[in-house]
Amino acid sequence: MIEKIATVGIYVADQKAAASFWTEQVGFAVYRNEAMGPMASWLEVGPAGGQSCLVIYPKQMMQDWQERKPSIVFECADIHVTYQELTRRGVKFSEPPKDMGFGTFATFEDPDGNEFGLRGN
Repeated sequence: MIEKIATVGIYVADQKAAASFWTEQVGFAVYRNEAMGPMASWLEVGPAGGQSCLVIYPKQMMQDWQERKPSIVFECADIHVTYQELTRRGVKFSEPPKDMGFGTFATFEDPDGNEFGLRGN
């Protein structure tokens, strides 16, 4: 049986800039960084101690990257504290967290325009 989600691909224009965003601004750890040729790496990042990772994948290596948009929601214990910390680090949110009935929710964007959800109490 499937036990967990291993990775989710995020297609980016600049792997180094994306790695900086996810590690320095969001606070993720690098779990894997292996060369895939002279211009790219297989780069996995995720929450420290987490069980799933994002694969930061170069757009130029995927011809149909435009059709492959992520739909990812991250969960946190205290969304207001997390929102404040990420905002302080320069992460851009479309609006502050708000109660959506199923939980408190906010949306942020990476430098490539990919949108991500943040859910918490």
